[in-house]
Amino acid sequence: MTLTLFFVGFVFIIKGADLLVTGASSIAARFNIPDIVVGLTIVSFGTSMPELSVSVLASVEGHTDLAIGNVLGSNIANVLLVLGVAAMIAPLPVRSSTLLSEIPFSLTAALLVGFLANASLFSLTTELTISRLDGVFLLLFLVLFIAYVFKIAKDGQVTEFGAGAPIGPAARSVGLPRSIAHVALGVVGLYLGGDWIVAGALDIASRLGFSQSLIALTIVALGTSLPELVTSAVAAYRGN
Repeated sequence: MTLTLFFVGFVFIIKGADLLVTGASSIAARFNIPDIVVGLTIVSFGTSMPELSVSVLASVEGHTDLAIGNVLGSNIANVLLVLGVAAMIAPLPVRSSTLLSEIPFSLTAALLVGFLANASLFSLTTELTISRLDGVFLLLFLVLFIAYVFKIAKDGQVTEFGAGAPIGPAARSVGLPRSIAHVALGVVGLYLGGDWIVAGALDIASRLGFSQSLIALTIVALGTSLPELVTSAVAAYRGN
């Protein structure tokens, strides 16, 4: 039963993320929040909800190898698998801003995690760990990146966001009660799916004698990267 729920969990978190994005985008549209802001926040973060759900639940339950492995494995899958599949579908022109800012920012983020994991600067113990203060430090860098994205959007360097996402007239056509229901169902789906995936991953690791980090780096990471894979593949097919 645990293994069955493990695979069902992926369906729940992917559909949950989709419902959350749909509902939140519709609510934002009703309050006349610009589409560009919705795309930069709700849509972009929505595809990362599966990873967030699984890693947070794993961390709360004390399965740190699963939490870290999922994050690192998903990042590897996003760059190599998702970008590779998208590039095979259609050539991907690269903006100069991507070369000068976004790729270096991505590399810095990865190196920062490695540095914090190996330096006990903000920890009272000598054990290698990513502490709560380290987490705050990472979130501050996220805020800097969001500020950068809003800056280039304001300067007109970014023109399109979230291809195929329910933003604009289509989002406004969804009633408010239905939008709220979508958000609620999305949150529930993310929680249940994340919980089942964590339990299933632990069961698989126990049955096969593998480490939690190995299962997280492979099966869990690939599963939680499906929203990015589908979104990027469709966007590449549409030429966006």
